[in-house]
Amino acid sequence: MRTVEVAGQCGYSVQQVRDLERLGVIPPAEREANGYRSYTATHVHALRAYRGLAEAAGPVEARRLLAELRTGTTVEAAAAVDEIHARLARERAEVLRAQRALDWVRAEEGGQDDDFMTITQLAEALGVRSSTLRFWEEEGLVRPERVTTLRARRYGPPAIRAARVVVALRAGGYGIPAVREVMSSLDGLDGLDGLDGPEEARRILRGRLDRIAARSVALLRAGADLAAVVDATPGTPGSVR
Repeated sequence: MRTVEVAGQCGYSVQQVRDLERLGVIPPAEREANGYRSYTATHVHALRAYRGLAEAAGPVEARRLLAELRTGTTVEAAAAVDEIHARLARERAEVLRAQRALDWVRAEEGGQDDDFMTITQLAEALGVRSSTLRFWEEEGLVRPERVTTLRARRYGPPAIRAARVVVALRAGGYGIPAVREVMSSLDGLDGLDGLDGPEEARRILRGRLDRIAARSVALLRAGADLAAVVDATPGTPGSVR
């Protein structure tokens, strides 16, 4: 196959195919007498494997893995794919824990207006350090009240619910900038006191679960193509065919 034919089968541009060959992601193409590149089905499998791995684990890791595994053994390829599957499973478990934490927020929404907590009490309830709550305050994620001449922090029901949502999102794998964006969107929905606030956080977590599922499916497809690439490597020592 010519470069344009391989590119058409894999959804890449001609230049992308050449770049991935230069990076070692796919095997070097044979050269015909006229100098044109000549590709085989193995190149197609390698490019498809790269696409799936890039979606599942990111393009940088995908390039590294393909460069290593296309001349490796079936055992090595299976171990690499299993590791990415395990990573995705951990990410999924984190999001599910975050969803359960949001359910707890919903269950505790009936708190009275005089149901306040100190920073120490809230930190213990959430399983975080007081310094973490102070950091979240600095980042604008949780807004306690300041009382007494010492301006001691006091957390009412809205602040407590906000802190629980932050804990849930952090458990779901969100960094501080992403959490800040979520909390800002909740402010636009009248905070966590109404029905929309927690539901928006749930929607975001459901979206993350959907993306993890899509990455898992991409990895399943990549595994088959990667196996085809490894199987096509002649004389690979230690292979399990």
